[in-house]
Amino acid sequence: MTSSLVGSEMCIRDRIYNHLNIRNHRRKYMATIKDIANRLGVSVSTVSKGLNGASDISDELRQMVLDTAVEMGYSTKRSKKVENRKLCIFIENMNYETIDEFGYDIVLGFKQNAFRRKWDVDILPITPAFQEEEKYDTFLLKNGYCGAFLMGLALHDSWIKQLENTTMPTVLFDNFISGNPNVCYLGTDSYEGITMAVNHLVNLGHKNIAFLNGSLYSLVSDQRQEAFESAMAAASLPVQKDLTAYGYYVSDSAKYHVPGFLSAGATAVVCGNDLIAKGVIDECTKRGFRVPEDVSVVGFDDISIAATFDPPLTTIRQERNELGRCAYDILNSLIHHIPISKTLLRPKLIERESTARCAHRD
Repeated sequence: MTSSLVGSEMCIRDRIYNHLNIRNHRRKYMATIKDIANRLGVSVSTVSKGLNGASDISDELRQMVLDTAVEMGYSTKRSKKVENRKLCIFIENMNYETIDEFGYDIVLGFKQNAFRRKWDVDILPITPAFQEEEKYDTFLLKNGYCGAFLMGLALHDSWIKQLENTTMPTVLFDNFISGNPNVCYLGTDSYEGITMAVNHLVNLGHKNIAFLNGSLYSLVSDQRQEAFESAMAAASLPVQKDLTAYGYYVSDSAKYHVPGFLSAGATAVVCGNDLIAKGVIDECTKRGFRVPEDVSVVGFDDISIAATFDPPLTTIRQERNELGRCAYDILNSLIHHIPISKTLLRPKLIERESTARCAHRD
C-alpha cells in the first residue's frame, strides 16, 4: 500500500514538473545587467542600483530599470529569508508570448509589479484536461504558490466551479465568482466599451449594425451581447437576428457570418475583438465591399497590430499593461486579507480609418 502511494505521488510530481517545464525553455538565455544597461543606454552600476533599490537614483529611473529587466527576462539572485514568495499565472485559450498577442502586455504588467516587490512569478499554460487532473487549491499549495491570476478560462471549466469555495487568493480575468471573498474579477468595462462602439457608428448615420461576438460559454461574450442589445435599444434601433452571431475570438470566424450580414444589408459590424475585425475586413474585401466606404468595422482590444490593418482599425482599447499591474495589486491585497469583489478599467474609443459615414446601402 505504501509503495503504491509513493509511486502515485511520484507520477503526480513528474506530471507537475512536465507542465512547469513549459516555461523553462524561455530561460535558456538569461539577460544580464550589462544587457539591460545597453538597452537603456545607462551604466551597469545604474542598473545594479535600480535592481537593488538604491536610494541615489530617481524613482522614474528605478522603475524603468525594473520594467526593462522583466521584459528582457532577467532573473535576479536574491537571498530571501521569507519563503513561499511565489505567484502563478494560469493561461488557457489566450496567446501571450509575443508583443502582437493579446495576453503579452497583461502578463508583462503583472510580472513588472510583482518583480518590484520581490515576488517570483511562474507562467503555466493549462488545458481543461489538466484541470480535471489537478484540483486548484491542492495544486497551488503543493507547489508553494501564495495566489494566482487566471486568464482565458471558460465558464464550463472545472476550476471555475472549484473557485466558488477556494481558500486561495485568486484574481480572475473576465470571469466572476460571487460570494467568495478570496476571488476577485478583473476586466475592462465591456458595457461601456460596446456602447462606445455602437454610439460611434450611430453618430456616423449607421442603422443596420451587425455584431459578430466571440465565443459562447464566456462571461465577457455574454456581457458584450447584452451591452450591444442595450446600446441599440437606447438608439431606438432594432437588433436583427440575422445581424448578430457568436463565433470565436479568431479571424476565421468572419467567413462563416459576414456573407449573411452583407446579404441582410449591414452597413457596419461591431466585432468581439480585433482579430475578428481583421477577418471581417478581409471577408468584405474578398466579396467586393470596401471598408469603410461600404461597410464600417469596429474592433475591441486595440492590439498592437490593429493600427497596421488595411485600413487601420477603429477599435475599443483595453489598457492591457494596466490590467496586468492591477491584477498583481489586487492579488497582493487578497493575500493580505483585503477582500475585493470587482475591478473594472475604463475602455477608450480609438478612431481610425475603418469607419466612415454611412452610405445608406440597401
